[in-house]
Amino acid sequence: MKIITWNTNGIRATHRDGLFLPLFKKYNPDILCLQETKAEISQLPDEVVNINGYHSYFESSKTRKGYSGVAVYIKIKPDKVEYGIGIKECDDEGRTLVLYFGKLVLINCYFPNGGGRPERLEYKLRFYDEFLKFIEKKKKEGFEIIFCGDVNVAHNEIDLARPKENETHVGFLPVERAWVDEVVAHGYTDVFRNMYPGQVGAYTYWDQKSRARDRNVGWRIDYFFVTPATLKKIDSISIEDEYMGSDHCPVVLTVK
Repeated sequence: MKIITWNTNGIRATHRDGLFLPLFKKYNPDILCLQETKAEISQLPDEVVNINGYHSYFESSKTRKGYSGVAVYIKIKPDKVEYGIGIKECDDEGRTLVLYFGKLVLINCYFPNGGGRPERLEYKLRFYDEFLKFIEKKKKEGFEIIFCGDVNVAHNEIDLARPKENETHVGFLPVERAWVDEVVAHGYTDVFRNMYPGQVGAYTYWDQKSRARDRNVGWRIDYFFVTPATLKKIDSISIEDEYMGSDHCPVVLTVK
């Protein structure tokens, strides 16, 4: 089973640039998880919503049009789909889709950026806490968990090109990184770093304004985290940094 996570930075723009539909032909994913779609389903053309061979699910922001949003395309219909994690403050911005397959839960999440106003960082930290409570609840109910998406934090210095310069910047603050430590302490494994513990220069996001991608001055902020039983089934993971269409690149996970 091949699962892809990708922050499209606007699915309509990616489609207009001719780089959305070719993703299906190139990778043939069983599941595609998108973040920052920036669109309601009514704003999308039929060829984007209804892709042959896939069921599609969309969640968008209830507070601002053209903001946030997630989507999932999947070949096999899940047992159940939930829109959000059951916390109004977290769910109003359209950040989470939860899919159930037997005793496995797949969560596609676009975590808040936290930049700009101080209250946005506070919101991000509350979102982090509520999300961890949600997945812990699911784990206690007996589910294995895969969660993926744009987590909007580089965990360790190896996960961004310029750690020293960004120690006081949102996305690499100690309080944000500590939350990832907590996730790991609760038994969730960062699949990429588990498989490639020493790999440097492996990034999933680059600032477009400074043309950082050309110089690979990036951040690894897009992840797959899994519970122990699922970790044993992981076959491979790759960062597809040559695929364009966004300021992020796809991450591809293959599960046996």
